[in-house]
Amino acid sequence: MTTDFKPVSSSKISISELMLPSHTNFSGKIHGGYILQLLDQIAFASASKFCGNYCVTASVDTVNFLKPIEVGELVTMKASVNYVGRSSMIVGIRVEAENIQTGAVKHCLSSYFTMVAKDKEGKSVQVPGLILSSLDEVRRFRKCIKQIEAKKELEDHAKITNVNSIEDLASLDKYNVLLEIG
Repeated sequence: MTTDFKPVSSSKISISELMLPSHTNFSGKIHGGYILQLLDQIAFASASKFCGNYCVTASVDTVNFLKPIEVGELVTMKASVNYVGRSSMIVGIRVEAENIQTGAVKHCLSSYFTMVAKDKEGKSVQVPGLILSSLDEVRRFRKCIKQIEAKKELEDHAKITNVNSIEDLASLDKYNVLLEIG
């Protein structure tokens, strides 16, 4: 168990960027891939700032695209470490887009990245414990625990599912799929 603890506030990062025509997809909205690149950068910055080490992305656990982002909007990403394990951290990111002419702000995306702290040799290293200073921080921490449990349950289910069984194949009849297995 670690004896070094840091507050969530020590991981908080905020970046803003004006969305340009070069960031658009074929429908004229900001390309999701471009936003994912920015998400990875801010997750790295938040995790590294918190633990004081280089960090790598272990997984992108959730990316919920809620509203499209338009050219000319000012996108602000806010990130903080919501959960810590031994060497891993879950970084929560909120993305908002502001129409800079009207001042209207919309919540466009929420995301969770699992980052792992590494030493100079590339080995995983222990991260500080997390000081939770508000009920909102406790809520976020508990949400991460639920995410971890759900992820483990899904992995465990995949290990025990027998996709060769008649019962399993028959259970797929309620989905929009046609089985043509030879």
